[in-house]
Amino acid sequence: MSTDSHSRALNLRSGELVEVRSVDEILATLDERARYESLPFMPEMLAYSGRRFRVAGRADRTCDRVERKGIRLMTDSVHLEGVRCDGGFHGGCEATCLIYWKEAWLKRVDGADSPAPADSPVDAARNNPAARRIFDHTRKASASGSAETIYSCQATEELDYTSPPPPGAKHSYWLDVKCGNVAWHEAARTWLVERFNAFQSARGGTQYPPLGGAGTTTPAERLHLQPGELVQVRTREEIFETLDSEARNRGLSFDREMLVYCGGTYRVLKQVTKIIDEPTGRMIPMKRDCVILDGVVCRSRYHGLCQRAIYPFWREIWLRRATGRIRNGNGERSFIAFVLTSAFGMVVRRLLRRVRRSS
Repeated sequence: MSTDSHSRALNLRSGELVEVRSVDEILATLDERARYESLPFMPEMLAYSGRRFRVAGRADRTCDRVERKGIRLMTDSVHLEGVRCDGGFHGGCEATCLIYWKEAWLKRVDGADSPAPADSPVDAARNNPAARRIFDHTRKASASGSAETIYSCQATEELDYTSPPPPGAKHSYWLDVKCGNVAWHEAARTWLVERFNAFQSARGGTQYPPLGGAGTTTPAERLHLQPGELVQVRTREEIFETLDSEARNRGLSFDREMLVYCGGTYRVLKQVTKIIDEPTGRMIPMKRDCVILDGVVCRSRYHGLCQRAIYPFWREIWLRRATGRIRNGNGERSFIAFVLTSAFGMVVRRLLRRVRRSS
């Protein structure tokens, strides 16, 4: 890391109050591609200039959504509470990703009130020739030379500003506790589950929490849900009945991180009709029903405590309309009970093998 990078680092912790620097201050950090340390500063971020937010968490570790090879590392970066990309300059992408912020683009402040900007930061940037690069780098040329629109954003360029962990490196979850990303018991649970699943993987056992699904064709049900409607996530057993052997329903995967919400009641945030595909940069339409739920995000309990808080996509068949109030679910089942059951099963199988050999 350069001396300049060191001088801009704030070592922020979760919960600290910061202000997004002015457009001119941010421009001074950007290269000709509108990046700082290879992280793109996107036009959607301009609207937050001069405003104050709490740090949602440090982004030292993040999920690889491009090559899907696990966790990648980055430096001096954070997420801010509630600050997500609206896709306004990227073809209306509806993924609603949490934005990465370099600490060089922020400053510590006292008091939560944001000073009123004299002009709209977006309008000011549009009229500033030096800011043109921010708008110009939302798209890039197609590798095939076609006229197809290929988008460039923080999600698609992840491999540029992150790096894989060194071979054999072991992450200390104490660092996630120390910076305020998680409580100690969450870090301890993640470490224990990670160790158990590594053991299960090595011996060909079932990992925790287990996922079901064995169908060859998967059913559909349209509810035509609208933003603000209250829905209940179906039970894990009901959802498993809609999944194929790869835990998918008509191509959409049901992830372990979604189990914690089974049985809970939440509000629909919106229907998702199109998203940018991270590996290719192409805008892909969602051919079938797909919704995201307000406040229902990936907590990365099984993905290294990444802080991206991605919205999982839900098929409407996994939901039912509900009344009453918002209520948390939990379809994971007890980790301790699962470990004991797995251990008991392993002992029984070994005893049976001995009996067969001796008979």
